[in-house]
Amino acid sequence: MRGSFSRFFPMAAAALLVMASASGPVIAATDAKPTRDFNALPASQRAMVEDLEKRTFQWFWDSADPKTGLVPDHWPGDSFASIASVGFALTAYGVGVERGYITRKQAVERTLATLHFFNDATQGDDEDDVTGYHGFFYHFLDMQTGKRHARGVELSSVDTTLLLGGVLFAQSYFDRNSKDEKEIRQLADAIYRRVDWTWMQPRSPLISMGWTPGGKFIPADWKGYNEGMMVYVLALGSPTHPVADDAWAAWTKTYPQNWGEYQGRTFLNFAPLFGHQYSHAWIDFRGIRDAWSREHDTDYAQNSREATYAQRAYAIANPNHWTGYGENIWGLTACNGPGDAVVKRNDGSTRAFYGYTARGAGLDYVSDDGTIAPTAAGGSIAFAPEIVVPALMEMKARYGDAIYTKYGFVDAFNPSYDTGIAPKEGRAVPGMGWADDKQIGIDQGPIVLMIENWRSGFVWNVMRKNPYVRKGLERAGFTGGWLEQKPR
Repeated sequence: MRGSFSRFFPMAAAALLVMASASGPVIAATDAKPTRDFNALPASQRAMVEDLEKRTFQWFWDSADPKTGLVPDHWPGDSFASIASVGFALTAYGVGVERGYITRKQAVERTLATLHFFNDATQGDDEDDVTGYHGFFYHFLDMQTGKRHARGVELSSVDTTLLLGGVLFAQSYFDRNSKDEKEIRQLADAIYRRVDWTWMQPRSPLISMGWTPGGKFIPADWKGYNEGMMVYVLALGSPTHPVADDAWAAWTKTYPQNWGEYQGRTFLNFAPLFGHQYSHAWIDFRGIRDAWSREHDTDYAQNSREATYAQRAYAIANPNHWTGYGENIWGLTACNGPGDAVVKRNDGSTRAFYGYTARGAGLDYVSDDGTIAPTAAGGSIAFAPEIVVPALMEMKARYGDAIYTKYGFVDAFNPSYDTGIAPKEGRAVPGMGWADDKQIGIDQGPIVLMIENWRSGFVWNVMRKNPYVRKGLERAGFTGGWLEQKPR
């Protein structure tokens, strides 16, 4: 399971064709524009996607501490809290209201408890008895005390940003004049305004990945392209501690080393798919462009679509001959694994397996031990539903209860794990390989948020109304699309 510093860096509508499969008719893969019409799916597919969204939402609702709103990093089982998981949870609560899983009153109560905790949590440079510093929060917190989980845990700029995604969602979603919803907006504003983005710039204009009391600033900054995109958007949008205008240009300056062709697709590469999903879970990048995307005649949503197709193409090619890989079994991202093991095969070759790591395939690197993470496909459903829906259907149909449980898909599975060695995580499944026995919050989050974004655009539409997000995008140079419309 993950420890601290688990942030990885490197190193018109679509035509729908129907074909038969073991799980019923599925959408055949086409390379047309992604359809936005969930209702065009056959009934069996709609039911599966709806079921997955509800089960994944329920993971957040059931795992969170109702008194503090803290959400475990991984669950079921003992776990520390993940502030990024909290950000996904705060957003999922709104999805739950809109879908009728919970009442608005229930969502208000849980959201208020969460925001009170983070607003009131102790900030300071102490090693042990604080939750954050300079408005940022520690990546992992103790589920009982809410303090820094351990001395190796960093004050994380990106995980604070993912938390703030949920905080700002709550600010814009809970827009009624009731006492409680007014308080949500006030607390959300206070939490966001407190973040001192300029302090997190020891090598300005870039933003550092984090800080610890003992080691001070991490000697690495957020450079494009990866999941750090929303860090800069929120830092630029701050009304109290904004970074300077040159921050976005510094972020995009390193794009050339990531831009290029992989698996027949030309795009900004980042090997694990989470880097193409996290910022997009909250911000609708369709049709809006910064200077870089105008120059390259694309947008960041299309870039994520290309990355999704490239991953599928990699699985079809299957250069390492892993079991199960194919057009509907694919998806590499940061996820759990069976644990470190090197196995000698009958032909004298060896195969290595890993625990939690940033699996991925791209120009920047390839890390692949046969472990598939359903969130890699599920979190990309809004980019390429015509290839994601068949993948979700096939994974569930082929591996069934071994990977699909009360809370949706387990974090990961590996059909090639037939080593005879007891895995360090999850369980060996006779005749199947290895499957995890838990879910991870930052992998559950993209599934539920992006399913809803595809179905209704709900999270995107709420975040379009947030003045801080809009300001951050405009300061980064984004124009066009919904940014040209007045907020509703």
